[in-house]
Amino acid sequence: MKKIAILGSTGSIGTQTLEVCENLPNVQVMGLSVNKNIKLAEEQIRKYKPKLVSVADEECGKLLKVAVADTDTKIVCGKESVSQVSTMAEIDTVVTSIVGIAGLVPTMDAIKNGVNIALANKETLVTAGNIVTDSAKEHNVSILPVDSEHSAIFQCIGNHTNSQINRLIITASGGSFYGKTHDELKNATVNDALNHPNWSMGQKITIDSATLMNKGLEVIEAHWLFNMDYENIDVVVHRESIVHSLVEFKDKSILAQMGLPDMKLPIHYALCYPDRVPSAIKQLNLADIGKLTFAKPDYDTFKCLKLAIEAGKTGGTAPTVLNGANEVAVELFLKGKIKFNNIAEIVSDALLNHKNILNPNLSDIIETDQETRKEVYAKWKQQ
Repeated sequence: MKKIAILGSTGSIGTQTLEVCENLPNVQVMGLSVNKNIKLAEEQIRKYKPKLVSVADEECGKLLKVAVADTDTKIVCGKESVSQVSTMAEIDTVVTSIVGIAGLVPTMDAIKNGVNIALANKETLVTAGNIVTDSAKEHNVSILPVDSEHSAIFQCIGNHTNSQINRLIITASGGSFYGKTHDELKNATVNDALNHPNWSMGQKITIDSATLMNKGLEVIEAHWLFNMDYENIDVVVHRESIVHSLVEFKDKSILAQMGLPDMKLPIHYALCYPDRVPSAIKQLNLADIGKLTFAKPDYDTFKCLKLAIEAGKTGGTAPTVLNGANEVAVELFLKGKIKFNNIAEIVSDALLNHKNILNPNLSDIIETDQETRKEVYAKWKQQ
C-alpha cells in the first residue's frame, strides 16, 4: 500500500490526483492541504477520509473544523501547517501541486523527512533547484516529475545515462495565442488567454501557457531534474499536444512519449512508478489524430520564454525574481489591472533591477521572492 499526501488538493492537479487514486486500490490518501475552498475540502474529507488536512487560511480552517467535526479527520490551520501534512509519519510520497513558490518550504520539509516527491510544482525547482536537488540526494529521496513534459522525458530516458543523451526536446502547445503578433495581443482579454486549445488547467498555469512563461519554467525545471545543460534543452511548438516531449541520444536516435492531453496520465505514472498499472485513461488513436505538426517558438512575440531561459542560465536568485515577478504580473492581469503584454514587461523590468545573489540559501530565496513581489505590486498595482 502506497500512502500519499496531496498538497493543493482542491486545485486542478489535486482534484485529478484524487480521481486517479479512485482507480488505484493500492494507494491510500492520508493527508490533504487546501487554501480556502472548504466546500470542496469537506467533500474530499468525507469521500477519501484523510487522517490530516491543512487549511492555509485560518478563518476557513475554523469553519472546516466545524463542518467535519463528525469525522475522524484532524484539521490544522495557517500557512505553516501545510508542512504538517507533507511530513506525516505515515506517508511515503507527497504530491506537491500547490501553485507558486508556496510549495517550496513544505516540499523541502518533506524531503528532509525522507518523503518521496511527486512534483507538480514547477516553482520549487525554478526558485531553488540546487538546494532542492542537493537535499534530495542527501536524504535519498526520489523526485518524480508530474508535469507531462518532464514525465515524458523521464520515461524516455529510462536507464540511459546523461553521457548517452544529446539533448532534451520539450514540446509546447503554443497556448491560446499561437501565431499572434505583439501588436495583436495589445488588447488580449483574460477570457482570450484562458481559452487553451488542448489542456484543462488552473488559471495561473493557463496564463503562463499563453505567454510561454510556462515553457521557460519547464526548461529551468528540466535543467535541475535531469542535470542537463541549458544548451542541450530545446523547445518546439507542437499544437496537437500528443507528443509530450522527446529525448535525443548521442547516436541521433530520438525517443518520444505520446498520449492524449490528459494530466491523469503523468499523475498515474508517478503514483505507480516503477510499475505500469492499467488505467481508466482514454486510449490514443493516431489515425483519429491524423497528423502531428512541429514549429519553432516565436521568441520575439512571447518574450517570457526567452527571459526564463536567460534567468536560468544566469542562476543565483535570478530565477526567483523571474518567478515572483511573473506570479504577481499574472495575478494583476487576471484582475484586469494590467494588459497581457505588460506581463513580460514586468518580468523584464524586475530582472534588470535585481542585484543577483549567485549562491543563495533558502532564506535568501524567500527574502528575494518577497522583495520582488513587494516592488512589483508597488510599481504596477495602480497602473
